[in-house]
Amino acid sequence: MHNGFRSRLARLLGVDDPVGRLSRRLSASDLNSLLLDVFREKANSSSPADLLRRYEANRFVQPAAVDAIRLKQLELDTLTVARGLDYEPVQLSPLAPLGSCSIVASSDQNKVVSALRGTEVTADATNSLALHIAGGLQAGMLDNREHFVRYSTTHRHVRAQRFEQAPGMLAHFSLFALAASGRDRGSYDFELRSFREHSAVYAELFKKLWNAEIEIVVSPRGGYPDGDGFMERLMADAKTLPYRVTLFPDTAKETNAYYKGFQFTVIARIGESTLPIGDGGLVDWTQQLLGSRKERMMISAIGLERLAAIEGSEPG
Repeated sequence: MHNGFRSRLARLLGVDDPVGRLSRRLSASDLNSLLLDVFREKANSSSPADLLRRYEANRFVQPAAVDAIRLKQLELDTLTVARGLDYEPVQLSPLAPLGSCSIVASSDQNKVVSALRGTEVTADATNSLALHIAGGLQAGMLDNREHFVRYSTTHRHVRAQRFEQAPGMLAHFSLFALAASGRDRGSYDFELRSFREHSAVYAELFKKLWNAEIEIVVSPRGGYPDGDGFMERLMADAKTLPYRVTLFPDTAKETNAYYKGFQFTVIARIGESTLPIGDGGLVDWTQQLLGSRKERMMISAIGLERLAAIEGSEPG
């Protein structure tokens, strides 16, 4: 479809490779000005009836089928629990810099709603948290050398890929996310401590709100020095945690391009429901952003929409 569009556009305009020419020859500022003019022309030539038809046909702009009050209460509750465990709440922008999910992570840009003025609609709050942390470290406003930098957030995400007849896969949805940043001090200190901290937030959250237990399933991932040795240390340390942590060997270990070292899945049991509600792991995003292999980062997130939709899942 992508190559077909380029060929059709070339025929319509009578120019070879118009997309390549625009992206290579125009500065970001000139390209933005061009697109602004195009969209202004499109908007000015549309009627109110056109606007209503677009609203009715566009899956990205429809309201969510969720109890709004229950969802807002979940957001407050999750942020409050996280703050009690030293993860500072932050309110992110609904926009992120263009390429936030595709430059340092492995997402395809076509899965993101790209926008004007060098931005995209936020598709993953953990990428935005990484940028916020890296920017603060580079400017000297944050310091992760002695103590971790920890943030939590709730955010509404927009994802552009379409999931045909997949329940729970929505064009926009809310997540609760955590990010921790530190420096490599040897003996997998950051990795073990941050895994304990993220797990503790979710254990406290489900215990406090639903009197429910969690299980953590760990899967090895590639791209980490002495990955097997690291997993042995992680699982040995996990035996002391007050909830079940199991190891699940995964065939994605060698092909994974997102998490480094390991990934974990959070499974919650609320009433009669057993729900894989979120995941997390180590990423190398701050290493890439700051150009330092000493940087360490762990991220994780759980889906609030799915929690709000569970029958009898009201916190209490």
